[in-house]
Amino acid sequence: MSAELITGGTVYTADDRESVHPGGAVLVVDGVIAAVGPAADVERAVAALTPEQRAGLARRDARGMMVLPGFVNAHWHEMFAMRLPMRGALRPASDREDQVAFMGGGGDMHQISATFDRFDGLIDAMTPDEAQAIAAYSMWTQLRGGVTTLGDMGSLNRPHSMVAAAQALGIRFSASTWASDAICPPDGSRFVRTRDTDGVLAQAEDLLELTARDTSGRIRFRPSVAYVTNMTDELARGMADLVARHDLGFATHVGALRNEVELMRTYYGQTGVRRLAEHGLVDERLMAGHCAFLDEDEQKLMIAGRAHISHSPGKYGPSGESSLTETGVVPALRRQGLDVSLSTDGSSMPSAGIAETMRAAWQMYNEMSADQTEVLPTDALAMGTRIAAKGLRWDDAVGSLEAGKQADLVLVRADDWRYLLNPRPLEGFLWLAGSADVDTVIVGGRTLLSGGRSVGVDEGVLQERYLDALASFSTRALGIPGEVVGRVVGGWTR
Repeated sequence: MSAELITGGTVYTADDRESVHPGGAVLVVDGVIAAVGPAADVERAVAALTPEQRAGLARRDARGMMVLPGFVNAHWHEMFAMRLPMRGALRPASDREDQVAFMGGGGDMHQISATFDRFDGLIDAMTPDEAQAIAAYSMWTQLRGGVTTLGDMGSLNRPHSMVAAAQALGIRFSASTWASDAICPPDGSRFVRTRDTDGVLAQAEDLLELTARDTSGRIRFRPSVAYVTNMTDELARGMADLVARHDLGFATHVGALRNEVELMRTYYGQTGVRRLAEHGLVDERLMAGHCAFLDEDEQKLMIAGRAHISHSPGKYGPSGESSLTETGVVPALRRQGLDVSLSTDGSSMPSAGIAETMRAAWQMYNEMSADQTEVLPTDALAMGTRIAAKGLRWDDAVGSLEAGKQADLVLVRADDWRYLLNPRPLEGFLWLAGSADVDTVIVGGRTLLSGGRSVGVDEGVLQERYLDALASFSTRALGIPGEVVGRVVGGWTR
């Protein structure tokens, strides 16, 4: 059994007491946290180790650092295959001609419905090798920002390849499928079925079987539906049966956009949360993405069911969404005791990580309430770690630094001008730092990032494989001329 002692840093446990230990310590034995707290207490735990363990004990000096739980991004989409066309690398250098995107202005619901439903065809057009190379790079960018646990809520990628990429990187991963079986076309009043529901559910069952064969303990499965606008009653019933039979969580986007409410009533006769509730999907298993445009009865359904909301305040402004500020529903539900966590959502380009999303929540909640104690820095940390892990139903193993949990840790340097004379380094981190400041990432006691660089993975090779896969997919499946792809991608190859 291996043992490591991390000493000298300011340890933020993110436990249910939000404990902080300046000059604290963490003892890791065989990938599991054996002790955490004041240095003297942890040293007593070291003394209780076997002679063999003490002889092989590795010591890591964390002076001048924060020691945090690994970040948990429980609502994420792998979208890096669309790096060229989707508000991506084909844009001009100037931003002066930008237009409102389809998520802005309350949401172009017909376009969103149709776009989400087209993902399956693009996924099928991706080769397994392309999919794994793209997923590995996208997941690495999450790991680089301190995320040790990723929860997929449906991606433009092959789920099997994403599982393989996660296994190769050493990150924790909750896999899912991109589930959609209907669209809401313009100039209509009823949804149109686009694919066989049994086939959609069979894909989920297949992924469940794959993840069940994993022996690392780092891969799990959670079924999800792309959006309530793309879900027939048959798909809802099938998902409810699946999660009940296998005791799984369930995730979907609901109440995400202002214009969703009218569309759902017109095409399905009922709003999203009510539809989910009718099929028994509003309970402690549910992670609802965004979930801001709810009336009073729907809010009561969420509270009564003890459902979970995952929202992404670091993303809303750049995407034109107003899911936090327009209604104030999410902060109100949090004040009433509902679990609310932070996540990044997805983008074709690197975007706000969990660190930046914590900053957005800290600033935006407090500004909305005119109360700087509405969300404290430690609250923001908990929303991106322990509470997110609970929503993912993985809090039995990760999300906080506590004895018995997996040793997933993030170390951040906190000894430069940004932290001078500040006895609360997490506050300084939220003020002036971010994902790029993450120094060390440990998953299950294994160091995956050190000094801001990957350990065991050649970042240059990872990027080169990604660019090759992106180029071939964009040319073949998206129809982008090869000379255009070559010109854009070529400048980044080694």
